[in-house]
Amino acid sequence: MALSKTQRRQRIKRRIRKISFGTEARPRLSVYRSNKEIYAQIVDDNKGVTLVAASSRDKDISAEKGTKTEIANLVGKSIAAKAQKAGIEAIAFDRGGSLYHGRVKSLAEGAREAGLKF
Repeated sequence: MALSKTQRRQRIKRRIRKISFGTEARPRLSVYRSNKEIYAQIVDDNKGVTLVAASSRDKDISAEKGTKTEIANLVGKSIAAKAQKAGIEAIAFDRGGSLYHGRVKSLAEGAREAGLKF
């Protein structure tokens, strides 16, 4: 029996989360990609709290024009800037079951350009 697209993504997500775990010294950058938007948050899994969040729905980013891939790059730069204000320099990347390709890759490259290390 073939898995549906969401079941396959959930299976991949569980497999990634077994490895990727956010600590206080190296929190996890979690990415969620919907059809229209992209969301990123930096999480400390030990405490179970979101430290920093950014998305394509933020006012400064949603005002920008461009393709979804270009917007994802802006979200990556935004989350990196917010993380550096919060004193976070190194993170563990969690692609959330999506392929490291397209918008997810663009977000990661934007975060790297703005100074996050992973």
